[in-house]
Amino acid sequence: MVGTWFAAVDRVRFGPWAVVTGASSGIGREFARQIAASGISVVLVARREAPMREAGAEFSRTYGVEHRVVSLDLTGSGSMERLAAATDDLDIGLVVANAGAAIPGEFLSHDLDALRDIMRLNAMSCLELAHHFGGRLARRGHGGMVLVSAAGSRHGVPNMANDAATKAYVLALGKGLHAEFGRRGVSLTVLLPGATSTPVLERFGVEPGSSPMKPMTVEQCVAEGLEALSANRATRIPGRLNRVMDRAVPGRATSMIMGRFAGQWAEHMAAH
Repeated sequence: MVGTWFAAVDRVRFGPWAVVTGASSGIGREFARQIAASGISVVLVARREAPMREAGAEFSRTYGVEHRVVSLDLTGSGSMERLAAATDDLDIGLVVANAGAAIPGEFLSHDLDALRDIMRLNAMSCLELAHHFGGRLARRGHGGMVLVSAAGSRHGVPNMANDAATKAYVLALGKGLHAEFGRRGVSLTVLLPGATSTPVLERFGVEPGSSPMKPMTVEQCVAEGLEALSANRATRIPGRLNRVMDRAVPGRATSMIMGRFAGQWAEHMAAH
């Protein structure tokens, strides 16, 4: 069973191997699952090795694909070189740059090194993945890439100023590369999730029914992202209501709403 929300991707166009970063849980794990369910073998990349080994074994058992686990801190020096060495023997046709993190709270309350780490993980790792694997995909003449940004990337967000700024970089990079990669036969989509039911959201202190907007399931979020990639759309905001809100609500109002939520998240984390 692949679930209610599932988007199959073309194994000839996007296989036989895919790389997914941030694959130990949440959106990244679900990307790996739906890709594996399409018959494409997966390289799972994240810091936490145990949950990736568990997921990889499940995907191989359920979908009959191969898997490889690469335990890696993408903020570390030389991480891209290590990932390249771990995948150079594979024919990679699809890359999902999903690894990311956030530290809510007032900008000046954070240590500068912590802010730099968020920038390295959210933005710099995305740059390096796009450059290395983009080159490989371009030489093949086909394949795809998904860059995971965030709904907040379209607006400055109080209490998440640095986090939103790093995701704005991912959005701008992806929109530019969509045209460049397209000339090489490579599809690229930037996915902009809003609130999604992941372990990260649970750490926000958000429980079912506590938010005015019900968080989206990871299955729907990922399925819409893969559908957009197959159609070679430059960007995708998953969720019809999210798209309506994006068009209807002024950017300043969206920024303030997100900022209040981020402030509440920071208070919750400080209390726990």
